Amino acid sequence: LPITLLVLLLVFGSAIAAGLPLLVGAGAVAGTLAVLGLLAEATTMSTYALNLTTALGFGLAVDYSLFLVTRFREERRAGRTVEDAVVITVRTAGRTVVFSALTVALSLSALLLFPMPFLRSLGYAGIAVTALAALTAVVLIPAMLALVGHRLDRTDLFAPIRRRITRRRDRVGEDQLAWHRIAAVVMRRPVLILVSVSAVLIVLVLPFAGVRFGLLDHRTLPADHPVAETAENLARGFPAAAEDPITVVLPGRDATTVIGQDELDEYAARLSTLPGVATVETATGGYVDGQPTATTGPQAAVLEARYTAAAGTWVAVTPSATDPADARSVVRDMRDQPAPGPVLVGGSAATLVDATDTIADRLPWALGVIALSTFVLLFLFTGSLLIPVKAIVTNLLSLSATFGALVYVFQEGHLRWLVGDFTPTGTLETTLPVLIFCVAFGLSMDYEIFLLSRITEAHRNGATTTEAVAQGLQRTGGLITAAAAILVTVFLALAASNLTALKVIGVGLTLAIVLDATIVRGLLVPAIMRLAGEANWWAPAPLRRLHHRLGLTD
Repeated sequence: LPITLLVLLLVFGSAIAAGLPLLVGAGAVAGTLAVLGLLAEATTMSTYALNLTTALGFGLAVDYSLFLVTRFREERRAGRTVEDAVVITVRTAGRTVVFSALTVALSLSALLLFPMPFLRSLGYAGIAVTALAALTAVVLIPAMLALVGHRLDRTDLFAPIRRRITRRRDRVGEDQLAWHRIAAVVMRRPVLILVSVSAVLIVLVLPFAGVRFGLLDHRTLPADHPVAETAENLARGFPAAAEDPITVVLPGRDATTVIGQDELDEYAARLSTLPGVATVETATGGYVDGQPTATTGPQAAVLEARYTAAAGTWVAVTPSATDPADARSVVRDMRDQPAPGPVLVGGSAATLVDATDTIADRLPWALGVIALSTFVLLFLFTGSLLIPVKAIVTNLLSLSATFGALVYVFQEGHLRWLVGDFTPTGTLETTLPVLIFCVAFGLSMDYEIFLLSRITEAHRNGATTTEAVAQGLQRTGGLITAAAAILVTVFLALAASNLTALKVIGVGLTLAIVLDATIVRGLLVPAIMRLAGEANWWAPAPLRRLHHRLGLTD
């Protein structure tokens, strides 16, 4: 909170102007807690829901308020009354805020396509708090501005500096301001910038080619946590106790009859010959490499009692690899083996196989929902076919770079001095990239929309594409940077967590926002739009007529 206040003071200078977004953010957090309470009554909620959705709700509410207050101050500097400035702010920035929240919510809705309670609960909570953040900002900020708008800059701590900047702008012209100059430089060398930035992002993507997925275990806790210490001591002192066998349940099979025993022996012997299988243990004995192990009378009685029940019998398969990520091929081979009846395969390795298969099955649908909704909404917003495609491609590239960096840091164990200590596991938890993708894609589109809103506005007012991009970047560059700084501050709180899972989420979202707000919005987008020229605004005649009727314009 103090860092957020400092950022807002640096942006606005005025204590009153800086305080308004914080009040809205606090209201959004209170509403978030109420929403989570209601959702917990209706569905299973993840233990991480409180941390993530509170951070997301606060960050979005402050960001949306920041955009609204900035537009209001811009209109006031243009000489408009408080009442007129509020109306224009709601009609322009307010419309953009609602539209941005819709894109974030649609990105988060893709989480509902996955059956995992962790992802679905965060999807429900994320959609609710995004809507709440936008509603809180759009309703409260205009009301507050109407009340205190005429006193908004009376406590401007940086008024002398701001007046000096205004005088300089009037003297040298807007085309000499920093963000305008950045856009001009990029558009003079668009091919060089496009190739250079793309190369940097592709280099960051490369580690993702070696990603290995796994499950959360005690290593997500701090190394000095009692649970983590106990698990490590158990693994060192009692290796057999730390084994994680794959369980194969045969419902309805009677292992006490001669026929049942013969079928079970044959099945167990076959399983023990599979690559990656160390031992197989059943109600009738143990097997290694297809051969039975010696079993005494007392041991046989113990095995029969352990592996036999009224509902059937089960088999324990111990893989050679202790890591479930390395035992996935064993699970697949076991499921392909003929069995004496229906089988149910369980254990950590089987859970990992089912989780990765489910995600792989649902991921194309989730990507399709995000891409299609983004394309449709951006078309309605701009009337262009190329701009939505450009937005989707650049977002995918920057997020892929984020995932490559996560593999480098958390899977391979680099940069612990920077992100904080954690225990590398050699894997990434299966659901975390999906969560980070859906949240980060929505936030990236958030900034894309605020940039496009000013570019589109300038172009419709008669500016060429080059001029419109320069004006849009100039008017939103500092604003997007400030908004990104606020969200980075919020998500760094997650990155500072002692829990590795929260640290991965915090670092992933922070890096995604930093990449998006700097090289993507500041360099890549202007370069692409410069190369496309007036084709940025092209659409077939039927779609132009459709946009004229349904477009989300002022």
